[in-house]
Amino acid sequence: MSSIAMKMINRMTIVALSLLGFFLCAANVTAMDNFKSLEQPNILFILVDDLRTELPVYGKDHIVAPNIDRLAKESVVFQNAYVNVPVCGASRASMMTGIRPTESRFVGYQSRMDEDAPNAIPLFSLLKDNGYFTQSLGKVMHFSDDSKQGWSVPTWHPRLALARGQGTGHRNYQLEENIRSFKKNRKGPAYESADVPDNAYYDGQITDHAIEALEDFKSAGQPFFLTVGFLKPHLPFNAPKKYWDLYDPAKLALSDNPFLAEGMPKQARHSWGEMRKYVGVPKSPDLMPDELALKLMHGYYAGVSYIDAQVGMVMDALRANGLEENTIVVFAGDHGFFLGEHGFWAKHSPFDLATHTPLIVKLPDNKVSGNSDGLVEFVDIYSTLVDLLDIEPPPQLQGSSFAPLLHDLQAPGKEAVYPRWQKGEVIKTEQYAMTEWYGKNGRVQARMLYDHSNDRTENNNLANDPAYKKIVDALHQKLKTMMENR
Repeated sequence: MSSIAMKMINRMTIVALSLLGFFLCAANVTAMDNFKSLEQPNILFILVDDLRTELPVYGKDHIVAPNIDRLAKESVVFQNAYVNVPVCGASRASMMTGIRPTESRFVGYQSRMDEDAPNAIPLFSLLKDNGYFTQSLGKVMHFSDDSKQGWSVPTWHPRLALARGQGTGHRNYQLEENIRSFKKNRKGPAYESADVPDNAYYDGQITDHAIEALEDFKSAGQPFFLTVGFLKPHLPFNAPKKYWDLYDPAKLALSDNPFLAEGMPKQARHSWGEMRKYVGVPKSPDLMPDELALKLMHGYYAGVSYIDAQVGMVMDALRANGLEENTIVVFAGDHGFFLGEHGFWAKHSPFDLATHTPLIVKLPDNKVSGNSDGLVEFVDIYSTLVDLLDIEPPPQLQGSSFAPLLHDLQAPGKEAVYPRWQKGEVIKTEQYAMTEWYGKNGRVQARMLYDHSNDRTENNNLANDPAYKKIVDALHQKLKTMMENR
């Protein structure tokens, strides 16, 4: 063979190897790399008040929620997502700052970011500083004026849009007898089924404003961060009649564990005072009558279906305005809720039902969809979004990005997540959930331990079982380490 032929073969070999290397590298470019090469994406953040994992995508097939189902089919559904504190104001403040709650920070429903963490940069403020148009519709922060300078336009809430003295406040009654009751003594029933259009209630009005905002964004030429905060299924359980009609009362069933957990310490009990404020609900310590319990469950389910319809309309508007292909969608509750389990109603508890809540994330370019079983917590949401957007994070963040789980359903989540409620500190791992209550001296006063591999509904407290001492000790050390570093 001539030297010329040999040179040609060598060159062809080099070219072939170079091409092979190129294609191998291209094949290894992750979905994350592709995502970051897109035009700066928008964010649509849908936040739902008091929404527990009562959805078909979490195995609750009795719920009618076709629009959330449709969103879930295009998204990653986090099956093990936990808020860091089970009450609205504190949960939202922690989430929007990326800072963990403590015994003196983000404690109750009236928590404010600008008071509890005045030097923190809220997520929406950071995005505004990075060129985003930021807008808040409905209930996003508990107080609409909390860190209000971070919004590009004034926050809008339908209740606050009413003239002083008009309406029935957050209860938003539509039936005349309920309005009269409220105006007489500031009280009313815990539920309402009125034959009215969706936008007679606040959440339908929030949807109307969200649709208008998305139409404006179509030609704005600026990335947006639109937060849409829906009020239901928060008490009172008010929804248009057509959503109540989706459920047959004869087919509703009471909770199968309406009893206190075996070995539950007194610190874990609460009298569900939020629910007892409503007309017809028995005073403490009386239990909820079965007939009323079923009616309340019916109202909660109707509220979930009502919000599902609003989510569908907002998502339709996102698509109709050509924005879906470059928009991250986050759908989340702000904490869970009891519907009679352990004899409890409302939230305000370290139990799993109060802290476990939906989290669904849809990326504009990502083909990955399905369930992720990895543990995540809401303090991670801020870190994840700035990671996806490739924005420099502020130093305050105490969460970590779960972006890898958005590209790989088998990727591991966190080793543990850490909710808390009042003096109770929780560590939740893949298998266990342990709560410890601390006294002023820093010593543990009471403890609960549940094995979620065989007791997901938390009926048998194992904390004092000698067989679990090593597990309790190990979880205690991890919990103390987190507390010392938050």
